[in-house]
Amino acid sequence: MRVAQFDSYGPPEVLYEARVPMPVVKPGEVLVRVHGVSVNGGELMLRSGKLRWFAPRRFPKRTGIDFAGVVVTAAEGVPGPRAGDHVWGMMSRFVGGSAAEYVAVRPRKLSPSPAGLDLVEAAALPAGTTAITALRDHARLKPGERLLVRGAAGGIGSIAVQLGRHYGAHVTGLAGAKNLDLVRELGAHEVFDRRATEPGDLGEFDVVLDTAGSSLPAYRGLLARGGRMVGISFDSVASVGYVLLSTVFGSRRVRFFSGNPTHALFAELTGLVEAGALRPVVDTVHDLADISAAHRALEEGGVRGKHVVRMV
Repeated sequence: MRVAQFDSYGPPEVLYEARVPMPVVKPGEVLVRVHGVSVNGGELMLRSGKLRWFAPRRFPKRTGIDFAGVVVTAAEGVPGPRAGDHVWGMMSRFVGGSAAEYVAVRPRKLSPSPAGLDLVEAAALPAGTTAITALRDHARLKPGERLLVRGAAGGIGSIAVQLGRHYGAHVTGLAGAKNLDLVRELGAHEVFDRRATEPGDLGEFDVVLDTAGSSLPAYRGLLARGGRMVGISFDSVASVGYVLLSTVFGSRRVRFFSGNPTHALFAELTGLVEAGALRPVVDTVHDLADISAAHRALEEGGVRGKHVVRMV
């Protein structure tokens, strides 16, 4: 089968298409024929070597975390998806491997994908589990609160804008100038050009969702009393240190987490899509042979939603 892999850490060009044996399906696992995968920031960090201390040492390494596809064989004696079911799910973020024609996964890492949604487009949405966890569980966003989403046109930001509106918040989106109309269409009440707007020009917020990882003190300063800031990305070790200090000093803490979604969270995401609260935003669909271009495009920024890799 075809997979995307790399033999050393480095720039996007280290990625290439290879042929490897089909996965060996262990007892209790499900074999899925992958239709689409999205490109996430965590994969860029793994490929570049920034997460090398958490990843297995052996090469070649594969890439890809989330996926959408069709069940080929189901786990015997285990409740869950059956052959022919349309599903989406996620692999281990430090091992990866979803950018492949077939993957073997545990049923608890899967959920039926939304009815009627094209599976390649569906691959843009599993990152929504991160947005749900950030806004509902960590920020505990309430109706009527003021939410700022940094990176509001990106893969997670575009979903967070829609979720914030669904949760009843007043949503402000910060994005590049060319993407402001998109962010407004997704439900933001106010939109600002990230390059032409200083943090102090934005006002005060109850919740800040940060997908950029930079200038954390400036954006933490926008929090109202009792405000919460949730980060899903950091641009430096200094940013990590700042988050740790914020848990000790002051009441406006910066929270950070690394998502590990299970069946229940994916099922909730499916329900939100089927209810019309969320829709996928796809920047570009790439072929597997062009996966390095997909990584390069995400690194260069200015993305509108997700870069998706088609596997069928």
